[in-house]
Amino acid sequence: MSTWSYSKGLHDLGNSIYAYLQPDGTWGWSNAGLVTDGEASLLIDTLFDLKLTREMLDTMSRAVPAAANIDMLVNTHANGDHCYGNQLVAAAQIIASERTAREIPVDPPTVLAGLLQQAPQLGQFGTYFQRIFGRFDFNNITLTLPTKTFEGQLNMKVGDKALQLIEVGPAHTAGDTLVYIPDERVVFTGDILFIGGHPIIWAGPTANWLRACDRILAMDVETIVPGHGPITDKQGVVEVKGYLEYVYQEARKRYEAGMPAMEAARDIPMDRYASWTDGERIVVNVDSIYRELSGDQSHPNKPALFAQMAALALDRG
Repeated sequence: MSTWSYSKGLHDLGNSIYAYLQPDGTWGWSNAGLVTDGEASLLIDTLFDLKLTREMLDTMSRAVPAAANIDMLVNTHANGDHCYGNQLVAAAQIIASERTAREIPVDPPTVLAGLLQQAPQLGQFGTYFQRIFGRFDFNNITLTLPTKTFEGQLNMKVGDKALQLIEVGPAHTAGDTLVYIPDERVVFTGDILFIGGHPIIWAGPTANWLRACDRILAMDVETIVPGHGPITDKQGVVEVKGYLEYVYQEARKRYEAGMPAMEAARDIPMDRYASWTDGERIVVNVDSIYRELSGDQSHPNKPALFAQMAALALDRG
């Protein structure tokens, strides 16, 4: 596995490429990236709120002069912890897959702000919601949408550095994108990779996510920056792929036996992943696989799923 330290802040990957890490990588604590060449700069993702994004941008601009004015921003997917800070770089060209651009407005920060405000009256759900999201400030965020979209693959340059934006969704979300810098053997994966934590299948199908893992494994890459967790190498990809294969196989057995999804989520043995964080996400993963197996094309019922995750998380302490 990779030997990069897992500490908060900017990590120099070499040749003017940087990762910005936020331990411990659990709900909302996402990673971002910076690529520069001369005065040209590209930011990979913003963070979950304005304070965190501002802190990241200040850290970057102090360390890297080109980061004082971000030219381009890539949002790897639509989850708020990768795009809610976009307004702080609104002068940049904001690039995302077409599916991501359509999905960003679906979960506005006002909903999260409202739920946090109501949390004391929401019982078990409120306790859980406060626990996972209570350290973020969702007020005063103006959703700032992509100004340029693509489908499939977009080849681009930051100065003279060649980058490939590779759409691999729907998987974690509707339009997941990898940011690949082939000459430097670096890839930023967004939430196709959670290292040391349970991934979460909001969109699927699982097969697409497995193909995304295979695509990374086929790349000539040495340094892999996940959406959450420490910098990794291909062994980290193998572990995430193994998790997805295992959960899919176990969920399918229980689906075919007629076991309800929530019961299956509690029944699947997860001992081998006991050290991984956010184990309650098995609820969403089994629900997604069940809907996939039944041919249900509807969107996940997020309020119900968060309530079920709350019950499981609080049961397990």
